[in-house]
Amino acid sequence: MSASFFWLGFVMEATVKWHDNNTFIGRSGSGHAVVFDGNKDDSTAPSPMEMVLMAAGACSSVDVVSILKKSRQQVLDCEVKLSAERADTVPKVFTKLHLHFAVTGVNLSEKQVERAVQLSADKYCSVSIMLSGSVAVTHSFSVVAAELTPAAE
Repeated sequence: MSASFFWLGFVMEATVKWHDNNTFIGRSGSGHAVVFDGNKDDSTAPSPMEMVLMAAGACSSVDVVSILKKSRQQVLDCEVKLSAERADTVPKVFTKLHLHFAVTGVNLSEKQVERAVQLSADKYCSVSIMLSGSVAVTHSFSVVAAELTPAAE
């Protein structure tokens, strides 16, 4: 039995290697690299906590766009603005996290957007659902109407 075996779970692996100062390079099991910077001043990359925040937004956005496309909605853009509050004392964990989705499309159904955001929050987004065990996670959305422009002749 391998040391990385997890009972009834999916194995995911990564490495993080110190580069210099408080800068580290993470490499995912799929071979992608990302830089983390723990320097408070003159940072050159996101901090680990900023990465967690962005991961929640990316995970939820993938869900929302996918659900809307499967619902045959004409989605043109999706942007999630995230805000988080952190504890005052160490460990400075997130205490609150809010995700606000601005979804742009043609004839988007507000009900479908609401459903997509809710499904991501309650069922699909592994990151925000995992965080919700210890963080107050909230979601909101707005629908931005876009018009299809006729193709140039």
